[in-house]
Amino acid sequence: MNLTQVGVVQLPTFILGTIAIVLLPGPNSLYVLATTSQLGWRAGAWASFGIVVGDSLLMAAIVLGAASLLQNSPTLFIALRWLGAIYLLWLAWGLMRTAWYRFQKSVPQSGAQVGSIRFLQMHPFVAALALSLTNPKAIFFFISFFTQFVDPQFANPALSFLYLAIILQVISITYLGALIWAGETLAHGFERRPQLAAMLWFGVSILFIYFALRLLMGS
Repeated sequence: MNLTQVGVVQLPTFILGTIAIVLLPGPNSLYVLATTSQLGWRAGAWASFGIVVGDSLLMAAIVLGAASLLQNSPTLFIALRWLGAIYLLWLAWGLMRTAWYRFQKSVPQSGAQVGSIRFLQMHPFVAALALSLTNPKAIFFFISFFTQFVDPQFANPALSFLYLAIILQVISITYLGALIWAGETLAHGFERRPQLAAMLWFGVSILFIYFALRLLMGS
């Protein structure tokens, strides 16, 4: 099928741009990697599913006019931004606690499992879904990126957005699958090197704090 028939233009450029964007490290991908390496591939798969559902809901919200709503309601946008930042900080705190349990050699494996539970404190799907939905900037990103590849003369731009969203999600799911594989590989290595695992969790927690501050500063 020629996607120009549904208002999609410059498809190769869109695919290359999407791959580049998906490969950039962000809170979603880091959460999937950390969850998989801490709790196994099934938990990572649930987290990936939560990210995919969350992103799909955000893209659907664009079609329904959420971007205009946020632009016309600065208070709502600020509230969502604060909610997202607080949630990122909460995840960072959980990762730090897990790192502490892992780092202490005197704590038995059961103690590390307690840290794992505290790291999530909710089902991976729910946690990842909330992580995706509490970033209002994603709505503006999707609309600013997608509109570059939609024919302004096409009568039904929502259909164009749908096809672009499907392509993006296919690329995203492929990448998340690679992260699950990488996380499972890391998990086996971390069983022998708990201090290395602790360093990774601490590093990821610092990145989550950075993402939270960047979200608050609006950059």
